Amino acid sequence: MGLGAWQLGADWGEVSEAEALSILNAAVDAGVTFIDTADVYGDGRSERVIGRLLRQRPEADLMVATKMGRRAPLDPSEHNLDNYRAWTDRSRENLGVERLDLVQLHCPPTPVYSSDAVYDALDTLVEEGRIAAYGVSVETCAEALTAIARPGVATVQIILNAFRCKPLEEVLPAAVRAGVGIIARVPLASGLLSGKYDATTEFAADDHRTYNRDGSAFDVGETFAGVDFATGVEAASRLEPLVPPKAALSQVALRWVLDQLGLSVVIPGARNPVQVWSNASAADLPRLSPGAHDEIRAVYDELIRPQVHDRW
Repeated sequence: MGLGAWQLGADWGEVSEAEALSILNAAVDAGVTFIDTADVYGDGRSERVIGRLLRQRPEADLMVATKMGRRAPLDPSEHNLDNYRAWTDRSRENLGVERLDLVQLHCPPTPVYSSDAVYDALDTLVEEGRIAAYGVSVETCAEALTAIARPGVATVQIILNAFRCKPLEEVLPAAVRAGVGIIARVPLASGLLSGKYDATTEFAADDHRTYNRDGSAFDVGETFAGVDFATGVEAASRLEPLVPPKAALSQVALRWVLDQLGLSVVIPGARNPVQVWSNASAADLPRLSPGAHDEIRAVYDELIRPQVHDRW
């Protein structure tokens, strides 16, 4: 169980630095050792606050994965060695480290995944000691499969949750065969799978769950996993009977992700320490029963599949 740090850049509503540090410290205390961020989250704010944590908690032995490429125009020509050096140097400074643990291409234009020059540049960053390893963050299963075929790719980050099941068909099996790690993002479908929302729920104006429902800011699949909000609320309510006593739907949803063969780490976000501890404790739940997995898939097939399965 890892921690996604998008929200620490205040892209889900305002988060003070003190609040961000309390979330990060709670994650370390809960046993989290993997944190995922990006240079574009708060234009480096998320990286900088994580860098402060690294200085304060050196004993935590954290692996920090960051991403690059979304601060520049979404043009394949931007993906060159000079830019990669500049982008990773900025992230190294933000995080206060000599070498980045893992750098991921941040959902670049699709042709980037097929470019020999891109992978040559990434290999050069490894040789120069700027980064220890590289991976990709993708929007589609096709992009993931293209990247997995490259021998230097260490990880693929992809949306995987009970409302986005397509990666189970080809992506995870291909990753297992290639020895590529899978990082599951948006595991709670932007909170839909927390079970806390109903049709009347509203979000702050500066929360992407308000301003990106139509995909006007970035790929709509990153918001509610691309599911229509009302449909997602209905689907989540159908899963409530699967929640065991003293547990929450969010924990069942995270357990579902953890149960998938080929998964390396799941990176739910958190807005406060209570959410951090709740997410971390999902790993203590027993594996879901075959019947529970069947019920989740039945809800997906009936309500969610028509909206998302063939799109990503």
